[in-house]
Amino acid sequence: MSRSRLLALTTIASSLMFATAAHAGVDLIAIGQLSGLTGDLSKETAAPLENGAPGNLLGGLGSGIAYAGCHTFVAVPDRGPNAISYNAAIDDTASYINRFQTLRLRLQPAGAGASLPYKLTPKLIDTTLLHASESLVYGNGAAAGVPNGAPLLNRRNRTNYFTGRSDNFDPARLSTNDRDARFDPESVRVSNDGDSVFISDEYGPYVYRFDRRSGRRIDTYKLPSSFAVSTLSSIGNDEISLNTSGRVANKGMEGLAISPDGKTLFGAMQSPLIQDGGTDGAYTRIVKIDLRTRKMTQFAYPLTNIGTTAKPKYPTISDVVAVNDHELLMDERDGKGLGDNSTAAFKKVFHIDLTGAQDVTNASSAAGLAPYAVQKTLFLDIVATLNAHGIGANDIPAKLEGLAFGPDVTVGGAKKHTLFVANDNDFVGTITDTNHPAGIANTNQFFVFAWDPSELPGYVAQRLPGVGNDSHDDHRGRGHDDHGHDHDDNDNNTCGPDRDDDH
Repeated sequence: MSRSRLLALTTIASSLMFATAAHAGVDLIAIGQLSGLTGDLSKETAAPLENGAPGNLLGGLGSGIAYAGCHTFVAVPDRGPNAISYNAAIDDTASYINRFQTLRLRLQPAGAGASLPYKLTPKLIDTTLLHASESLVYGNGAAAGVPNGAPLLNRRNRTNYFTGRSDNFDPARLSTNDRDARFDPESVRVSNDGDSVFISDEYGPYVYRFDRRSGRRIDTYKLPSSFAVSTLSSIGNDEISLNTSGRVANKGMEGLAISPDGKTLFGAMQSPLIQDGGTDGAYTRIVKIDLRTRKMTQFAYPLTNIGTTAKPKYPTISDVVAVNDHELLMDERDGKGLGDNSTAAFKKVFHIDLTGAQDVTNASSAAGLAPYAVQKTLFLDIVATLNAHGIGANDIPAKLEGLAFGPDVTVGGAKKHTLFVANDNDFVGTITDTNHPAGIANTNQFFVFAWDPSELPGYVAQRLPGVGNDSHDDHRGRGHDDHGHDHDDNDNNTCGPDRDDDH
């Protein structure tokens, strides 16, 4: 059978498989939000950036979110507030210092008569800036007519901060060079000992490990050269046009999962590699990373065709969580909705099992990946579920990008697992468009879905310090240190069981 014939049959079979209905036992139980108009807790970065935006604007939290035990979560903004048009030569990026935010996301019973069984009032409790002890490469800014890309805090704090500036790279090295200062965090996971976080990025793509308390990089997991581009540019479209292989600019390693035992990472590329078809390709890659041996295995993931047979169109992967050491949930979405002046249509979470899946490290192109693509089934249709709860498609955030399993809850007397979904608001706190002519707040939102254990019988919760019997007391992150931390010392972090016996 010809390769093209096999690809066609695979596509037809996949289309039939994707029609599977979402699991009926998965439903929305809470919504929470944080304003997108305030600053985070890093006061020393509050001065305006090159584009005039505050350097500590609280935004983009849903690029990646991770459970850290009890009611604590860690969230990463991406490369900063670059939705402001000011300098196309550096893709409108600024010297925003990369960071992660620590949040309290405590679910509390809403009481009888509430529209949802739980209420969620997010609270920011910590801001941690990301940096390296090693020297990093920063752009001089001369060609773009902007200042040097090295943050002023480097000298003050005697370290080297990662930033969102697109020109902070060494043009003589591959894009996976770990000395480049440019960093575009897209997903985060907490190590099982609770002491560090793993963060994936789009620029390299990179996978770095940072000390959770100080924000200092402590390890690098170098991805294969096939994921890198060799001709680098501060303009993303140029990086695409000037390269024939490697990641598509701004569509690098978007998702990251950690196995429950903490021994394995799963990184998901937002879109196919250039050699696999780029944004026109039907199959993107998942990279399995053994943290002890650093061995990497690649798998092909089939994207859903949301266009037509004549004119295929593919969504992107925004995040991934590990159900166990071989099953994953994949967040696959369009870019439509609030923030895009459009209507959300396709935002779905799919379930896959890598058992028996073929390593595609040596395969290339859509035709080469097609025979080995994993099967997937629909777990959650986010748009349909939110619509069912009265949330219009125009008001569903365009960028629902972060996935995290959370603490168990009780709904109607039954124990349920939870899945948190967060949005990236692009650091734009309010929006006025044709769908919202009077303006609407564009907050950092958190949607919580509960699901019965029977929906994913293989689910194993990550074993984090102190997590057990629905309780956890994590006093990590108190006080103040010298790399951008400002903590809320008044928050009671004692974790006990939350119940909703009224619903």
